[in-house]
Amino acid sequence: MNDTLSGGDRSVACDELFKALSDGTRRALLEYLVREGEQSVHALTARSDVSQPMVSRHLAKLKQARLVTSRRAGRETFYAARVKGLAPVVQWMAIYGALWSQRFTALEELGEPA
Repeated sequence: MNDTLSGGDRSVACDELFKALSDGTRRALLEYLVREGEQSVHALTARSDVSQPMVSRHLAKLKQARLVTSRRAGRETFYAARVKGLAPVVQWMAIYGALWSQRFTALEELGEPA
């Protein structure tokens, strides 16, 4: 698919974000980080229903999608939400939200009596 149709770099960014957000555990981890702020892998593992290696894999996917940042402190790794990471998806949704709003308005106008 060419860049005109696919959206180029923006499309790639959205693809990565949608893949990262397609998993419920990753969404839950991200939501927790947004609400509670920076957390260690151990703290995130303690509150989740999955093993530490799985939590680390999920966090790696979120980091690859630029939704979280990480920092090392001794033997611990701490993760924080990167809310601006959602910008490509928010922009994509705004474009299509406006498009669908226009279409719904046009449909409503077709159904109104003259």
